[in-house]
Amino acid sequence: MTEKLFYQDGYMKTFTATVLSCEQSGEDYKVVLDRTAFFPEGGGQSGDIGMLNEIQVFDTKEKEGLIYHYTKAPLSEGTKVDGVLDWEERFVRMQQHSGEHIVSGLVNKLYGYDNVGFHLGKEDVTMDFNGVITKEQMKEIEYLANEAVFKNIDIQTICPSEEELKKMAYRSKIEIDGQVRIIKIEGYDCCACCAPHMRKTGEIGLIKLTNLQNYKGGVRISMLSGFRALADYSEKETSVKNIAVSFSAKEHEVCDVVEHLKEEKLSLKQEIAKLQMQLLSYKAKDIPEGEKAVCLMERNLSGNEPRELVNLVLERSAGICAVFAGDDENGYRYVIGSKTVDTREAAKLMNEKFHGRGGGKPEMVQGSVTGNGEEIYNYFICNFS
Repeated sequence: MTEKLFYQDGYMKTFTATVLSCEQSGEDYKVVLDRTAFFPEGGGQSGDIGMLNEIQVFDTKEKEGLIYHYTKAPLSEGTKVDGVLDWEERFVRMQQHSGEHIVSGLVNKLYGYDNVGFHLGKEDVTMDFNGVITKEQMKEIEYLANEAVFKNIDIQTICPSEEELKKMAYRSKIEIDGQVRIIKIEGYDCCACCAPHMRKTGEIGLIKLTNLQNYKGGVRISMLSGFRALADYSEKETSVKNIAVSFSAKEHEVCDVVEHLKEEKLSLKQEIAKLQMQLLSYKAKDIPEGEKAVCLMERNLSGNEPRELVNLVLERSAGICAVFAGDDENGYRYVIGSKTVDTREAAKLMNEKFHGRGGGKPEMVQGSVTGNGEEIYNYFICNFS
């Protein structure tokens, strides 16, 4: 069994130990020490990283009481090592995990929902609850969570006896064999947890709930705490300032400016669509009436515009009309329509000749082909005029 120094002192940054074993694992190595301050992966939190002498530890896991330090180079059995945690990373993780306890405890206390999933990722924390929470309720939870931070409450670690545990009301996501380790924040949470935490809630810093989404009949809430929340605030503050400067607006007016731009963009899109339909009408009017076959090669048509142009041409009594939108490099989308001819045969021929695909109804087909635009035009005219 590896002696777990992180349970004796969660703020231990350095330690000395002896290598008990080192075995190769693929291209890496698994090092077991007699004692360690590296917390292994567990409880939704990733394993610690750091250094053993001059060798980097990139992950830490536990199996059957032994803690494995994953390294890129071996360490000989019996070697004395100086262990150094990546304290910045550990501290940030403890901030996130401690913040999660407050939020999950509040959700359980206020609404009776259980935390049924927790992941402490590299970017944020996600918490899954088995009940629905509204955005307004999430704001209330966030306020109360930060209130707990400002109170600077002790975060207690308790290892109760079996008799004490029977009398204790606590949260737990899994069945636990052996000694149960309880994290208690008076008035906010009492939960079984194996990870290291902050000593006081004040060290968590700002708690910010950043997203709420429906998930498996309940909700998933995303959270940032401490330095991560500060970094997120700084990034968003910079973005708002830059937008405000770009539009010569005050920062608190940014939302109004963006909303105005959205309305303006929608109005312009509608105007462009109207002008485009006028342009298509002019193109169709340029086609002589009574043409047996009409083929138009258009580079800049998109969306439903090829179909619209086909319909406008057919109104001028063309027997069959094809519009190919695109270019030689990227290929062509096509729409072929007719009021008198089964266009499916035309699509079949075009697809076979120009490595295309597509189909539709007798009166209109759609698809795509590749090839030289001039050859596509000539082939269609020759076969359907």
